[in-house]
Amino acid sequence: MELNIADLFESLVDVIPERTALVCGDRRLTYAQLEERANRMANVLRARGLKAGDHIGLYLYNGVEFIESMLAAFKLRAVPININYRYVEGELTYLFENAKLVALVHQRELSSFAGAAAKTVPGLRTFVAVADSGAPVACDIDPIDYESALRAASPERKFETRSGDDLYIIYTGGTTGMPRGVMWRHEDVFYAGLQGGRPGGDPLTRAEELAEVAKDSEEPLTFLPAAPLIHGAAQWAALIGLFGGGKVVLQGGRSFNAKEVCELIEREKVSTLTFVGDAMARPLVDALRAGTFDTSSLFVIASAGAILSDSVKEDLVALLPNTMVLNSFGATETGHQGTTGTMTEGGVPSGRPSFYMDDSNTVLGDDMKPLEPGTTTIGKLARRGRLPIGYFNDPEKTAKTFITIDGERWVVPGDLATLEADGRITVLGRGAVCINSGGEKIFPEEVESVLKAHPSVQDAVVVGVPDDRWGQRVAAIVQTREGASVTLAELETFCRTRIAGYKVPRELKVVTQIARHPSGKPDYRWATATARGDAA
Repeated sequence: MELNIADLFESLVDVIPERTALVCGDRRLTYAQLEERANRMANVLRARGLKAGDHIGLYLYNGVEFIESMLAAFKLRAVPININYRYVEGELTYLFENAKLVALVHQRELSSFAGAAAKTVPGLRTFVAVADSGAPVACDIDPIDYESALRAASPERKFETRSGDDLYIIYTGGTTGMPRGVMWRHEDVFYAGLQGGRPGGDPLTRAEELAEVAKDSEEPLTFLPAAPLIHGAAQWAALIGLFGGGKVVLQGGRSFNAKEVCELIEREKVSTLTFVGDAMARPLVDALRAGTFDTSSLFVIASAGAILSDSVKEDLVALLPNTMVLNSFGATETGHQGTTGTMTEGGVPSGRPSFYMDDSNTVLGDDMKPLEPGTTTIGKLARRGRLPIGYFNDPEKTAKTFITIDGERWVVPGDLATLEADGRITVLGRGAVCINSGGEKIFPEEVESVLKAHPSVQDAVVVGVPDDRWGQRVAAIVQTREGASVTLAELETFCRTRIAGYKVPRELKVVTQIARHPSGKPDYRWATATARGDAA
């Protein structure tokens, strides 16, 4: 058996068919039921001419249909494409065209947006609509109904032989620029993104081991990926849960609901909760404080894609004293790179993401050579080994990000880091949003973490704005807590006791809501426009 995502899933179905695989709202699917529905969806798509290598857009909220459609695509050797449901027509048109979609599975209430964007993609001819609470809308497409199509399709598993070379593409928007599709081979993403089927342990060496381990697991874990499944980290968390023979719980719909997540932790005995940064962690803290929930099953909370600020970590540790709070570091282009955090008995986890250098990770200097441990030089974080093929339909960006040094291929996605004397890599932040003030590098995440510790601040984003003397100065965009207010002078006084003076914000914009991507990452383009007074 190949290390192929569809093959691996099917191997689990064959040994644990009656175990619960997926829960969303009042819907509960065993591995066998999830398999049957994914088979039916694959046969729906195949009957409409889809084949290996075709790209299938998933323009969906969190729900069982996302997981089913993703597995269906893999079964056909086709490629699921994640599509941000908050995009407007221009952004959707770009992504539909760039990804070369031939089919789209979408929420019914998003049909008009889908139809408008599809006009410029002549190869996109198949549309499948998932019913939702929204009323049917007028549109330029004639989608087939998801459930009706599944009922009429064959449940049989009869597909062509697959390969570890089959593609898995995840579109990532990062914090700046338009999204790009990161192309992974199934086998490579299994080890780099899904941690070899054994997070925190030795990776599997044979594909057959996955089913053997899952069959013997007496207490499989329950995963709740709280971020939207359009985010790669949430997809990987869901697949890790399934590949462990465990249960994956989804909070359905388009918006994160912290109270509902707490209720799901209690009801489903969730053991692992994943989300993205403070944007989700702060509402979770508020919900935990406001209610009484049984969280005794919760063993791990992990933030991936955005760093938890120290103040939020302290709150989580205080509210969940028996839960490990982690910052997991990595990118769609690198997979999992490292984790920082401690058990609460050892103290509150704090500081920037920091992990020990190994054969795969290092920090490169300006000469593209690995830095020596203990140098004070800020370099570029790099990874080698199992890497993506590159960016789909973007050879120029691929050449800049995936580079060859001394005959070996590395990915350098843009994160800046230092290499400590003890061999640890400390990640400072994304170079694209680094602020240069008078030659001093200022990383927004550090300043944002301090601002969010202020009692009046609910959320904050920091950017650089032009300065005649220093080149750039620090500007803070702040969302205050309900009923609170804050001034620039108050924030300056608060920050000066916690960070160097040159990092302290010199400008303040107070907004009613910080704009973030659905993944939870800050929207730095919006923040820059807001700081300069250009935002609508």
